[in-house]
Amino acid sequence: MSVRRVALLTAGGFAPCLSSAVGGLIERYTEVAPDVEIIAYQYGYHGLLTGNSVVVDDEARAKAGLLHRFGGSPIGNSRVKLTNAKNLVERGLVQEGQNPLQVAAEQLRADGVDVLHTIGGDDTNTTAADLAAYLEEHGYHMTVVGLPKTIDNDIVPIRQSLGAITAAEQASVFAQNIIGEHRSNPRMLIVHEVMGRHCGWLTAAAAAKYRGWLDTQEWSPSIGLSKERWDVHAVFLPELALDLEAEATRLRAVMDEIGNVNIFLSEGAGVPEIIAELEAKGEEVQRDPFGHVKLDTINPGQWFAKQFAQLIGAEKVMVQKSGYFSRSAAPNDEDLALIKTMTDLAVDCALSDISGVIGHDEGQDDTLRAIEFPRIAGGKAFDVSQDWFETLMGDIGQAVVPAVPAEH
Repeated sequence: MSVRRVALLTAGGFAPCLSSAVGGLIERYTEVAPDVEIIAYQYGYHGLLTGNSVVVDDEARAKAGLLHRFGGSPIGNSRVKLTNAKNLVERGLVQEGQNPLQVAAEQLRADGVDVLHTIGGDDTNTTAADLAAYLEEHGYHMTVVGLPKTIDNDIVPIRQSLGAITAAEQASVFAQNIIGEHRSNPRMLIVHEVMGRHCGWLTAAAAAKYRGWLDTQEWSPSIGLSKERWDVHAVFLPELALDLEAEATRLRAVMDEIGNVNIFLSEGAGVPEIIAELEAKGEEVQRDPFGHVKLDTINPGQWFAKQFAQLIGAEKVMVQKSGYFSRSAAPNDEDLALIKTMTDLAVDCALSDISGVIGHDEGQDDTLRAIEFPRIAGGKAFDVSQDWFETLMGDIGQAVVPAVPAEH
C-alpha cells in the first residue's frame, strides 16, 4: 500500500505521553518517509466529526522533538464516544438521524487519510478499528495503528501502557508534599486519592514509589523527623476486599501510637458501596457519555475519609487528589524510552499496512507487536499477588485479600 497521508488523533483523558507520542510519530515519519503528509485532528474525535484538522508543516517537523519535554496534548483531546449519538446530537457534533461512525468515516475518506494513528485507551483504539472496518465495507482501505495511553495501566493484553510509569512517579511527588501536612493538627487523617476507576495499579505503584523515596531520606525522630509518621499506612484498591471494621481497628492503633494516618486510595475502591448508599437515599448517580459513573460527583475520597475519621478518632481530615497533577506531567526517562520504541514500531507497521495497537503482548511472551484489535479491552485488573505488591503491603502491615469479582 502506498501511504500518502497520515492522520494523528489523541483522545480520552490526558496521560504523560501524548505530546511525546505525537512528537515521536512525526520524527519517525520525517526520518523514514519524509514525503508522507501528516495531518492532526484537533481535540480527538471531536475534530474528526467537525473536520477540524491542521497540517504538520516543515517547521512542526523540525521542532517535533520539543514535544518530548511537555505533558498535555499539542493537538487536543476530548471525551467523544461515536456510538453515543444522542450525546453527540446534544453537543451539536452531528445532526439528528446521522450515524456518527459514518460521519467520521466519510471525513477520513474526504481527507484522503491512508493511515490513522490513534493515541488513547481501549475505546479510542477500538473505535478507530470500527472506522476502518466501515470504510473497508464501502470500498476504502485505511490502516489503523494505535498507541496505548492510560495512566491506569489497564489495557488488555498490554503489559505497560504509555504514561503510567510517569503518573505513578508524579503521584509520589504529590504525596511527598501533601503528607507533609500530617503535623498540621493532632490526630490527622490524610487520604491521597489516586486515579484508577477499575484498576488499582497506579495507586499501588505510586505507594511503592513513595515508599522508595522514604528509603532515600535521612530521619531523626529527636528533631521530629519520623519515618513512621511520613509512611503509607493503608492502600485501598478495587481489587482488594475491604473489612472496614478490621482496618479501622488497625489504623486506630497507628493513630494512637504516632498521631496520624496516611491512606493511598484508588478512586475506584468502594464505588459499588457508595453507589448503593446513594441510590438507597434516592439520589441519582451521574454518568458520562461512556456510561461511567462521574467519580467526582460521588467523591470516593470524601466517603472513605468520613467512614474512617469517626472510627479511628481523627480530629482533622484532609483529602487530596493527585490525578490532574500526575496525568498532565511530561514523561520521565523510562516512559520516553517506551514511547520511542512504540512510535518507531507504529510507523513501521503503518508503512507495512499492519493494523493493531502497539504494545508488549502478554499473550505472546511480552513481545512488542501490533496487537489485533479484537483482543484489545479495558478494565484489566491489577494482579495483587505480585511479589512487589505483597512485600509493600506486608511492610505496612495490611493484609492482601482479593476482592470477590462482581457478577455481570
